[in-house]
Amino acid sequence: MKLQDLRKLAIKQRLEIRFPLKNGQECLIDRQGIARVPGLDAAPSFNLEEELATTSGFLVDSLNPTDKKNPTTRRKMTAAEVSAMTGSPAGAPAAADHDDE
Repeated sequence: MKLQDLRKLAIKQRLEIRFPLKNGQECLIDRQGIARVPGLDAAPSFNLEEELATTSGFLVDSLNPTDKKNPTTRRKMTAAEVSAMTGSPAGAPAAADHDDE
């Protein structure tokens, strides 16, 4: 599973996806597919793709516009569950991405 897979999933299903980083921070992929690390104010000393490859758990927030009391639902999910949602294998190495060519 690659970061790009999570970004596409977040956009298509209107999700917010969070996963922990080794340094204690977390990455948030918002509903627009933008990956952010709250509190980061300089160039990071880590690579989000590498951090994603080592994470085992996610928090996934989904919109529930019909429920006025609970407009979002938060679920804890494993890497395998999120990977199944993206359609990519959880432990597979990231293939070369040629979208920019």
